[in-house]
Amino acid sequence: MRPTNPSVLVVAALGAAAVGWLLLSTLYWRMPPLPWPPIIVLAALAVAEFLLAQNTRARIQHRRGAAPVDALAVARYAVLAKASSLAGALSAGFSAGLLSWLALDPTHAAQADIPAAIGGVLSAVALVGAALWLERACRVPRQPDQKDEDDSDKSPGRR
Repeated sequence: MRPTNPSVLVVAALGAAAVGWLLLSTLYWRMPPLPWPPIIVLAALAVAEFLLAQNTRARIQHRRGAAPVDALAVARYAVLAKASSLAGALSAGFSAGLLSWLALDPTHAAQADIPAAIGGVLSAVALVGAALWLERACRVPRQPDQKDEDDSDKSPGRR
C-alpha cells in the first residue's frame, strides 16, 4: 500500500468545493440552517485518530510501557487513515465551497450559517491532518541493513 498522495486530496477538495458552491447556490433558499452534529463528529474522529496515531507510533517504536503491536491492527489503522484523509478532504472542500458562497451572500440567514461552515472546514482539515499522522505512524521504521559475516566474501552481484 502506498502513502496517500497529497495531490489526490487537493483535487478531491477542489471538486467537492465546486459541488458545495453549486448545490448551495441553487438550493439554499429551501434548506434549513447548517447543522452542527456533523462538525462535532468530524472533530471527534480527528481527536480519536490523533490519539490512535500517538499510541500506534509508540507501540511500533517499542517504547517503554507500550504493549506489543498487532500487525493486522496496524494494517486496519492504515486503511482507516487512508479513508479518513479522503473523507476529510471531501468534507473540507465541500465546507469551503459552502463558506465561500455564504461569505458572498448578503442575507442575514447566510451570515448566520457562516460559523457552522467555518467549523466544518476546521474540523475536516483536522481530520485530514490526524489521518495523515495516523498513516505515517503505521509505517515500520527502517532498520539498517545487517550483513551476515558470511556475506563478506560474496561478490555484490550474487545473493
